[in-house]
Formats: sequence, C-alpha cells, structure tokens
Amino acid sequence: MKQLIFLLSFSILFQSCYSYKSIGYNNSNIEKNQKIKIVKLDETRIKGQFVSKNENETLIGLNKNGQLLTIPNTEIESVKIREYSVLKTVGLITGSVIVTIITVKIILIMLLFLSL
Repeated sequence: MKQLIFLLSFSILFQSCYSYKSIGYNNSNIEKNQKIKIVKLDETRIKGQFVSKNENETLIGLNKNGQLLTIPNTEIESVKIREYSVLKTVGLITGSVIVTIITVKIILIMLLFLSL
C-alpha cells in the first residue's frame, strides 16, 4: 500500500511542474534545444525542441520520432516556451501530502471499525 501511494504521489508530483509561457516570437531569442509549443493559424499545435529560425521559416525537432519539421513563419500564430513553474510544483507537493494524509486516516479509521 505504501508503494502504491508513493508511486501515485511521485507520478502526480512531476506531471505538471512545467508550463508553457507565450512569447513574442519575432522579438525573442529562443535558445537552441529549448522545448517549445507552436500554434499554427489552422489551430494545430506542435511540440518539439527548437533548432533554428530565419526570416522565412522555423525548424524544430519533434520529440516522438526525432524528425525535423520546417514551419513557414507565415503559418505561425503563437510560440510558447516551456518553463519550470515553482507554484505548480509547490501546489502539487502540498496537494499530494494532503491527499496522502487523508487516505492514511481513512484507512486507519476503516481498520479501527473492522477490528471492533
């Protein structure tokens, strides 16, 4: 039971420690290999690692298959960069601890009533 609670807490804890922040694409200096999300004008979303950009197109590496994808800059609606979120991390840790405490108390109460 402890292993299950630990596994669930661990998976929830590291699930959303990152968030995507919108940036002004034309004015920004995105670092190479930084994880980004591109929203195209047709509302499709593409996640990958930034490789390079020039005045006509953007090149990103796709995480799933390792291929490179070239996207014309005229098709890009917005670009978001992945950042570590301290608030989400603290919130998840606090939430995980509270859920674990409540679960343990419920189990102890159930065991107490079953022993009577």
